[in-house]
Amino acid sequence: MTDKYEENLNSTESENLKTHAPETEPTPTNKDDYGSIELFDDLDIDEKIIMGVFGYGYEKPSPIQKRGILPILAGRDVIAQAQSGTGKTATFCIGTLGKIKPEENTTQALILAHTRELALQIDTVFRQIGKHTDIRFNLSVKGISPRDNIEELKGGDDNKKPHIVIGTPGRVMDMIRKNALSTNNIRLLVIDEADEMLSDGFIEQIHEIFVSLPQISKTALFSATMNEHFFTITNKFMNNPVKILIKTETLTLEGIKQFYIDVEKHDYKFDTLCDIFSVLTVNQSIIYCNSQRIVEMLNDKLTHNNFTVSYIHGNMTSSERELAISEFRNGTSKVLISTDLLGRGIDVQQVSVVINYDVPTKIESYIHRIGRSGRYGRKGLAINFMTYYDKQKVENIEKYYNTQIEELPGNFGDFI
Repeated sequence: MTDKYEENLNSTESENLKTHAPETEPTPTNKDDYGSIELFDDLDIDEKIIMGVFGYGYEKPSPIQKRGILPILAGRDVIAQAQSGTGKTATFCIGTLGKIKPEENTTQALILAHTRELALQIDTVFRQIGKHTDIRFNLSVKGISPRDNIEELKGGDDNKKPHIVIGTPGRVMDMIRKNALSTNNIRLLVIDEADEMLSDGFIEQIHEIFVSLPQISKTALFSATMNEHFFTITNKFMNNPVKILIKTETLTLEGIKQFYIDVEKHDYKFDTLCDIFSVLTVNQSIIYCNSQRIVEMLNDKLTHNNFTVSYIHGNMTSSERELAISEFRNGTSKVLISTDLLGRGIDVQQVSVVINYDVPTKIESYIHRIGRSGRYGRKGLAINFMTYYDKQKVENIEKYYNTQIEELPGNFGDFI
C-alpha cells in the first residue's frame, strides 16, 4: 500500500470510506451466512435473467454461485474467494443483473477488471446472460475510441445511458474525470481479481474511483487468492462484509493432476517440451513463462518446429493481444504461450493441459495458472518444468497449498 493511500485513509474522506453505508440505511438483522440456493430458479430475480443463465449453459449453480449471489442481491458488501473455473464471473454477473432497475436511465453498477482481456470476457458473460433483459451495457477499455466511449456513456443520440459499465481502472477513471461517466447513481462496485487490483499497481486508481461513488453503494470483491495484506486494506473501506472464503489447503482444483519434470537446467526445457507434445494429443494447451523474452523465444522455436502457436504478453498492443486470444479460442492455434498476464480470469473451456515452462516466481500465481485447465467439472493436467534452482519453489508450493506435485509418470496421457 502506497504512502499516498495511507494518507488518504487517514483523512476525513477515508472516514467516509470506513462507514460506506449511511446510518439511515438499515443493517440486515440476520447473520452473515445467507444460506445457499440449490437451483437458479430459487433466486428472486427477473425470470429473463434466469432464462439467460440457462441459455449460457448453466444447469445447476456451482458452489460459489450457491453462496455468492444471495448476499449481493441482499445489498451487502461481499468478499468472495473462488477458484478459477468455478463460475466466479457468472456469480457476480447474476447478482449484479438482479440489482439493476432497467426503467431508470442511469448507470447503476460498475465492474472493474485488471486487464483489457478479462474485461472483454466479463462483458461477454454479462451480455449473454442479460440478453433477454432491457439492461444496457458499456465496455470502457483501451482500444475503444475515447470519443465513442464518451458518447455511449452519456447516452448517445437517444439519451439511453448504460446501466452497467465494465472496464479497466485507467479508462474508467479517465471517463469519470471527463464527466462522461456519472457515478451519482452507482449502487454496486464489483472488483474481479481483487487481490491484484488492491496491490500497489492499481490501488491509487481504485481509491480514486471508490471515493467518487455515493456512500450508499456496495462493494463486492472476487478473487481466487487473498493474503493478509489484502484483508488489511479491505478492513479500511468495507462495511461488515459477508465473507465467503476457502482455506488455502483446498484451493487447488479437483480434477487437475499436478506433476513435475526434473529438467535439471533451463537449456533442456525445449527438448523436454517437444517430447511431451510428441506423446500428448490435446485440444489446446497453455505454456507459462516468467518473462516476455522467454515467451518470444519459445514462440520462435516452436514455430520453427512447425507447431501452430500464439503468444501474449504485456508489451503487446491491445489488438495484437486480442488477435492472439481470438486465434486460441477458435482453435486456429493449439498452443498459447503467455506470461502471468493470462494467469488470471481468462476462460478457455478446451484447455486441458497447462505447462509451467518456468515455475512461477509468486506462489499465488500457481493456482491462477493451473486453473486454466480443468475448468469446472473437467479433468486437467499441470506439468511443471523444474530445474535444480526450482526445487525449493516447488516444495513451497506444495506446503502452501497442502498438495503433492509428483514426478511425471510415463502414462501421463491417461490423466487427460
